[in-house]
Amino acid sequence: MRDTVQQQTVATAPYGAWHSPVDAALVASHDGHPEYVGTVGEEVWWTAPRPAEGGRRALVRRRTDGAEVPVLAPPWNVRSKVMGYGGTPWAAVDRASGGPLVVFVHFADQRLYVHEPDAPAGGPPRPLTPLSPVGEGLRWADPVIHPARGEVWCVLEEFTGEGPTDVRRVIAAVPLDGSAAGERAAVRELTDDRHRFLTGPRLSPDGRRAAWIVWDHPRMPWDGTEVVLADVAEDGSFTGARVVLGGPDEAVAQIEWAEDGALLAATDRTGWWNLHRLEPAAARTGGEPAAEAGGEPAAAEAGGEEAGTEAWGRAGRPVALCPREEEFAGPLWKLGHRWFAPLSGGLIAVLHGRGAATLGILDPRAGEPADVPGPWTEWEPTLAVNGTRVVGVAASPHSGHEVVELDVCTGRSRVIGSAHTDAVDPAYYPRPHLRTFTGPDGREIHAQVYPPHNPGHSAPDGELPPYVIWAHGGPTGRAPLVLDLEIAYFTSRGIGVAEVNYGGSTGYGRAYRERLRERWGVVDVEDCAAVAEALADEGVADRHRLAIRGGSAGGWTAAASLTATELYACATVSYPILDLVSWATGGTHDFESCYTESLVGPLAEVEDRYRERSPLYRADRIGAPFLLLQGLDDTICPPEQCERFLAAVSGRGIPHAYLTFEGEGHGFRRADTMIRALEAELSLYIQTFGLTRSDVPTLELLNPAAPNSTGGAS
Repeated sequence: MRDTVQQQTVATAPYGAWHSPVDAALVASHDGHPEYVGTVGEEVWWTAPRPAEGGRRALVRRRTDGAEVPVLAPPWNVRSKVMGYGGTPWAAVDRASGGPLVVFVHFADQRLYVHEPDAPAGGPPRPLTPLSPVGEGLRWADPVIHPARGEVWCVLEEFTGEGPTDVRRVIAAVPLDGSAAGERAAVRELTDDRHRFLTGPRLSPDGRRAAWIVWDHPRMPWDGTEVVLADVAEDGSFTGARVVLGGPDEAVAQIEWAEDGALLAATDRTGWWNLHRLEPAAARTGGEPAAEAGGEPAAAEAGGEEAGTEAWGRAGRPVALCPREEEFAGPLWKLGHRWFAPLSGGLIAVLHGRGAATLGILDPRAGEPADVPGPWTEWEPTLAVNGTRVVGVAASPHSGHEVVELDVCTGRSRVIGSAHTDAVDPAYYPRPHLRTFTGPDGREIHAQVYPPHNPGHSAPDGELPPYVIWAHGGPTGRAPLVLDLEIAYFTSRGIGVAEVNYGGSTGYGRAYRERLRERWGVVDVEDCAAVAEALADEGVADRHRLAIRGGSAGGWTAAASLTATELYACATVSYPILDLVSWATGGTHDFESCYTESLVGPLAEVEDRYRERSPLYRADRIGAPFLLLQGLDDTICPPEQCERFLAAVSGRGIPHAYLTFEGEGHGFRRADTMIRALEAELSLYIQTFGLTRSDVPTLELLNPAAPNSTGGAS
């Protein structure tokens, strides 16, 4: 990384008072990254963020001449709401004439549309699916186009009532001719709705079988899933469905077919998400017929047949292709996440590692992946293959997310889309350190520490910098080690950041992520505090100027931390969970409505625990200022929790501010929202830490306290 401003005069100024070219508008313009990569003929397509266009997701294609062009003009927004977080929202096929045919989900109405972007006659996209007046209507994700059948197969999420959990999900076939655009009955259901959740089908190379993943409440997909296999009849219906892998304590995250007809699966049956191969004679366990989660032989999903009606129902055991204490997959938050992709000739493109994932090419016969050379240290769970080409999305601590292509034959990798360009001199970028801290009971805590860094400034001798602890969302997730201009916004001003991959995070094996089981609000809070304490003990951070921030589950951790410790001088809490009781009793969307069963415990058995840990019921313990940020269209963490929390805090003299944003859901996507939120957060730190700055609007705090240059609860 070049430092072109190294020779300039270095000014001495207090931490937090440094001048920086990384402003909030710049951060907002670079928010988000490419997602859902696919190949269409020789072209590569993906979705891309457009913060300046109301936060829409554009569908972009890279032509064979290298030009990047939009497939759809505004206001088309290619994004699904299935399960709240969405999934793959598009599919396309190349055609001998007329150019590609693309099917996509439009965010505004969640209908499937079909479009021919190269058709001479042009014309807007045409709807394929109807609207429904019931609840939140019909939603679609993970589509696969079958031109010969004249259909697109995908996951259908259908609301049956007005409540957030009044919903059913099936795999459905939608006619490409538009005949279902006004007629729900024209949508053909390929499965029944006995399972609460499922992924889109993966069709075998010979077209005779389909496989998909299912799971049910109260499990989340990283707790336990099953792989269902069915035969595909001549008319396209599924028959003889049976479970061939998985169970309540085994999470299969992804399945794909090898070209020889074997089924490949990323499963954590060994304690790590490793890649396994199931031969046609393989089932769940040796010597026993395939069974459903309850342990009985699996009944048919469709067609009324018993499990084990042919070779795929017989006994066998999946074979690990590269047994390692590494992760070859991750949490299935969105339908269509893809951590591996089979190549011709038996090779497999894989993402693997501890913590950060790298791209490798696995030869199952050798059992060792050959990693791809290049500067990228993190890869997103979106891979596509075409012949000997592998395409993915990657980033590093010095570059943002880019679309990268690997030629397996030559070993050459290159950026082909969304190429990173330095928006400011890279000398202002943060310089992170990977750290492993020791927490309570001697447990390991993984974190990324970003010290203050600005080539034009240094701090007075003896001064320690303020630090903000960042708690990631999920909580079953992980903070990636990539260039993030939001972090640079703070570090280049003299405020340190520490991202904590607390117990419960993914990337470190099943045992690490299950540390949070029934201990949410305890382990995450303790681990964040342990990192903050360690930085202070080491003389890295000013103990009196520590803050915590997070969004969603990270917002929960930030708010819970204010009620559990006096360590932090202030907190920024974004679209948080604040009341576990209401969240677990219809106060959130269906996907996470039973999440607390594993994170906290069964509500019927430990309701007191739900109340004891919830910041709403511990508001009297808060003594530090806080900023609360909330999207008014959020159905995952609805605004009513924030409003009840503020009522509980009211009258206690705690300085705070509450900012709401129309048109924003769970997570902020609009440039103006992100600018306002980021500047408000900085203003909170200015006022709490006693910093001297005048480059952001002053956040108006209710019950304001005098600036506290030594930090601590006001």
